[in-house]
Amino acid sequence: MLIEQTYDKLIALKLHGMANALKERLNRIDHQDLTPSQLLGLMVDDEWLHRQNRKLTARLKHAKFKQRAACVENIDYAAPRGLRKDTVLDLAQNRWLTAHQHILITGPSGAGKSYLAQALGHNACRSGASVQYIRLPTLLTHFVQA
Repeated sequence: MLIEQTYDKLIALKLHGMANALKERLNRIDHQDLTPSQLLGLMVDDEWLHRQNRKLTARLKHAKFKQRAACVENIDYAAPRGLRKDTVLDLAQNRWLTAHQHILITGPSGAGKSYLAQALGHNACRSGASVQYIRLPTLLTHFVQA
């Protein structure tokens, strides 16, 4: 009965990650011999991970990417479009973000400019940055309206 009361209090405190971890970890056979401090440490880790995942999900939703699967790891370098892997991996380090610089991606139609922009944006979201994906015609419309 004490576990149910603790679970309800964790939910009331909005510690959903810890609440789910409490039930899950107490039911696992390999967690039966954990000390209370070890169990608490794992539950705090679960809550932290739960919150980090929720923040990432919110940043990705706010970014409004058209291709949600676009990520740096999935970029195809075999296509002849002048895209160098070392340059992309350097951009994936996000030093341009911390230096408050911008990236301008140019190329012919169908070369993958939008995909590359979304992949770099997705990478920035995973690093904790807020991103918004806007195509140039929409951006120019916003400028005219402002």
